[in-house]
Amino acid sequence: MRAFLGIGSNLGNRWGNLALAARALRASGAVAVVRASRVWDTEPMGPPQPRYLNAVLEVETPLPPRELLELLRRVEESANRRRDGARWSARTLDLDLLLYGDRIIREPDLVVPHAGIADRGFVLAPLAELAPSLVVPGLGRTVAALLAQAPRSAITPVGLYPS
Repeated sequence: MRAFLGIGSNLGNRWGNLALAARALRASGAVAVVRASRVWDTEPMGPPQPRYLNAVLEVETPLPPRELLELLRRVEESANRRRDGARWSARTLDLDLLLYGDRIIREPDLVVPHAGIADRGFVLAPLAELAPSLVVPGLGRTVAALLAQAPRSAITPVGLYPS
């Protein structure tokens, strides 16, 4: 199944954390990284904190959505991600399941397409590099159309995704 993953880091070695994520996903044997967007320097959501590096990975996986989410959580933990802080707090690594084929999932701890995707320029800008004409399930609009109306303040491409 084709899926798109949002990846962000704003603590520690941000570039190294992004590279760790891609390596760990590949090493799992259950995820093939097909393509990566550029890396974008972005303003954080939530309380005052350092700026983020964000990117999107297009992946192929046989894992069902719940198992993919569990893998993403394990990769975050391998980068010392802590979940005991306030919502939208700073983090070493943040992995989000943005899209999973054309599936719409609404469960307490798993929402696909990712909740708020239509309002997050820092997600849509890198996603549009990979799939601008992709229609987001449940929203009926393309990634490019959503990006055209999303907030994009202080989002700047800064380099290629580290391998």
